[in-house]
Amino acid sequence: MSFDPYDVLGVRRDATQEEIRAAYRKLAKQLHPDLNPGDREAGEKFKTVAAAYDLLGDPEKRARFDRGEIDAAGAERHRARYYRDFQSADSQRHQYSTTAGFADFEEILAELFGGRQESRGNFRVRGNDFHCRLTLDFLEAANGTAKRISLPDGRLLDVTIPAGTRDGQVLRLRGKGGAGIGGGAPGDAFVTVAVRPHPFFVRKGDDVEVEVPVTLREAVLGAKIDIPTPTGRVRMQIPRGVSTGTRLRLKGKGIPRPDGTRGDQYAVLKVVLPEKSDAELEEFVQRWSGGQDHNPRRHLEGTA
Repeated sequence: MSFDPYDVLGVRRDATQEEIRAAYRKLAKQLHPDLNPGDREAGEKFKTVAAAYDLLGDPEKRARFDRGEIDAAGAERHRARYYRDFQSADSQRHQYSTTAGFADFEEILAELFGGRQESRGNFRVRGNDFHCRLTLDFLEAANGTAKRISLPDGRLLDVTIPAGTRDGQVLRLRGKGGAGIGGGAPGDAFVTVAVRPHPFFVRKGDDVEVEVPVTLREAVLGAKIDIPTPTGRVRMQIPRGVSTGTRLRLKGKGIPRPDGTRGDQYAVLKVVLPEKSDAELEEFVQRWSGGQDHNPRRHLEGTA
């Protein structure tokens, strides 16, 4: 057997033992025969990775290899003590034998696969967790919806989005991840939700804000107007004499909560004059004596 164990594990020659151990675990997750049934190429690569870790995972043998006292095959090692491949005269197939000296190796595998060893070489392995991202419109997240997503293994999965879902929220779908091995439980699917901004709704906690333009006439005399909410349009009373920035609350018209209640919606009024100049309005303002005495900036006087 001729190979460079450092290259096989993808580590530097001055790597720490923990770095070597971590590199082995990463490769074992990808190549272990139990996770790649029927894949002979992966099986052969795993044998090479296992042999490299067999050498470098033991500080004493690693030191002897670095000093040139043994080669990558570990020719001077006691074969009965180590986990390595040999050729059967009957089947000409490479197999592994495990001795008490490799308790550390078995411990790594048991920890690696997140399960327990039922018998030597037979592991019950929990399936992999899947991680997906799903983008929703504002109202889909606010009111709840159903979406179909594609999982990493190619399966299609129908997902129920609960009302009130937030941007960045992670939905856990138990048992919808990768299949287990050897009777192990399936993994879970984790769906991270991204919510697109809405053209005029702004979410603040469980409340919703919307800027509502009103005419000068509506602001002065009051009016009943229709405004949008996440669940549809409603009629709202504008009281007399409102100004830009006035906040009017619509109770229970915000975001649904898990307990069945809803937040509120706040309509933030913005007084908007006509786009074109209005001669009649200008004449009225010129004659309006009360407007000359009104100083909305009085609170700013005396400041720097």
